[in-house]
Amino acid sequence: MISFVNIGKTYPNGTRALNNVTLDIKQGEFVAVIGLSGAGKSTLIRLVNKMISITDGELTVNDIKVDDKLKGKKLRQFRRKIGMVFQSFNLIGRTTVVRNVLAARVADMDPFRSIFGIYNKKDKILALEALDKVGILEKAYHRADQLSGGQQQRVALARTIAQDPTIILADEPVASLDPITANQVMKDFERVNKDLNITVVANMHHVDMALKYAKRVIGIRDGEIVFDGPATKVNEKLLKEIYGREITDEDIMFKADDE
Repeated sequence: MISFVNIGKTYPNGTRALNNVTLDIKQGEFVAVIGLSGAGKSTLIRLVNKMISITDGELTVNDIKVDDKLKGKKLRQFRRKIGMVFQSFNLIGRTTVVRNVLAARVADMDPFRSIFGIYNKKDKILALEALDKVGILEKAYHRADQLSGGQQQRVALARTIAQDPTIILADEPVASLDPITANQVMKDFERVNKDLNITVVANMHHVDMALKYAKRVIGIRDGEIVFDGPATKVNEKLLKEIYGREITDEDIMFKADDE
């Protein structure tokens, strides 16, 4: 599904973000990536859809080699099966929720329909079904900027589902939300993972959220994997190794029981 073999990433300014990363992620897994800011979490997940390119090693996703030869039309087709959810939602506030979700279908439309936003019945049904899967169907014809932060993130997830992806990457998807709303959004990710068998790889800032919803945890410290295993095996000693220090309340802002 996703295979990293001796992956390294060095940015143009000389920063070595990842070093000798080797791991495999199977179809249908829910993986949380944890570590300090700057540890390499975002770099790791953004390599998967080639938002950034590897410096060395070999990366394979959905049986496709992700290298400098993957570009143009082939890159666009490759990315169709990889959804991406950001912390900032990335919605068009002045248009309706359903049209935000329909934006995921543009890549499959002919140029005339895509320019004028002419969606067929199948696309509209897919968009409404995606909204239903995240429990926000009743907001379909509301403007996106009228929704709360949690609702907007659920719309972003629905838009990703409408792509019909095999993988969803989430970069700090609940970092800007309050604990109750964050739990609601993470439950949506969990349900999508289970019901649709979509692989979810989420870069998580708060430890409790990662341990509550992910089945597997990857801990990164200074660009290297220092833990990779079941969430149930993560303890205080391991967290100290991952973070390189004692864990603070800021690291565990979202308590698992605060619902």
